[in-house]
Amino acid sequence: MRIVIDARNINSSTGRYAERLIHYLEELDTTNHYIILVLEKDLNYYTPSNPNFEVRGVKYPWFSLNEQFGFCRYLYKLQADVVHFTMPHHPILYFGKYITTFHDLTLLHTYNSDKNFLIYKTKQFIGRFVYLAMAHGATHLIAPTKFVQKELQAFSHVPLSKISQIYEGGEVANPVPKEYKPLVGKKFIMYVGQQSDYKNIRRLMQAHQILRRTHPDLLLVLVGRLTGKNGKPLQTNKAWAEAQGFEGVVYTDFLPDDNLAWAFQHTQAYVFPSLLEGFGLPALEAMGAGAPVVSSNATCLPEVYGDAAIYFNPLDTAEMAAKIELVLTDGRLRKSLQAKGYKVNALYSWQKMASQTYKIYKTVLEQK
Repeated sequence: MRIVIDARNINSSTGRYAERLIHYLEELDTTNHYIILVLEKDLNYYTPSNPNFEVRGVKYPWFSLNEQFGFCRYLYKLQADVVHFTMPHHPILYFGKYITTFHDLTLLHTYNSDKNFLIYKTKQFIGRFVYLAMAHGATHLIAPTKFVQKELQAFSHVPLSKISQIYEGGEVANPVPKEYKPLVGKKFIMYVGQQSDYKNIRRLMQAHQILRRTHPDLLLVLVGRLTGKNGKPLQTNKAWAEAQGFEGVVYTDFLPDDNLAWAFQHTQAYVFPSLLEGFGLPALEAMGAGAPVVSSNATCLPEVYGDAAIYFNPLDTAEMAAKIELVLTDGRLRKSLQAKGYKVNALYSWQKMASQTYKIYKTVLEQK
């Protein structure tokens, strides 16, 4: 059978799912033929080791008219037995067999202030209809958590049996940690990743300023690229914090994996204040690297982290500060969270995710 995987996002923050899926499918399936579609600029990003896998570059970016028409024609020419869209961005006029992974429905619920308001709201309006068309047109759907599975079913009204819930992985590379010299000997809490509005970073900054009243040497370390496409929200938040007169907020820009592993091992707490998540991979990876986690109680996060985190209402800055304070002042609690974090992280496997997804491929291929 010919299986096409749309991995145009493979070289992005959300691309780890597609990359890990393909990696383990190579080990699982030596029978079917796979065509992996990536953007032309990423043609050399992933090199298969299984001869049944080939990578092709395409020029159809998501959220574009070219995706809806040019990519649609391209897909029909491939004559796939099934296509797996690893993100809910694909031509609504493609009527072959396909599987779509909905990682979350964040697009429908948020507004990011760094975006043009009218363009974003128009995209959001169109996205609602596109998501409905995708959900109803798909042969099968995949959601990473029970929360997203139920949310997707409530939004689309497709049968719950059409949506498989498959947890993603949590494994971390665990490189040999390398000291990040600016933080050596410093006491800090940290967050890693993008800073769109729904990530709730400004309330984290405010909670940090409350904590500095009793912990004047405590730093808030924010890791993420300050330049490029995703850098604008970080720069905006940085300028906002400076205008407020906030002290002790450190932007590291991008950190290599070895420096990041060291930071996870030495942080007092990894804080995840997000308002909306579909799986919550960043804090799960922090757990796997040894960081005690203090998390928002929103959406899917308690489902994924279980008892390996302590939780706060992400809209309550004082409560956020109070929960972080518990970890700062209770060494036994911090060690308990670290131990539980390792165990919870080990529950989530990319290999298991790929195996469960492969079973869905086989089921769909058998359907007439």
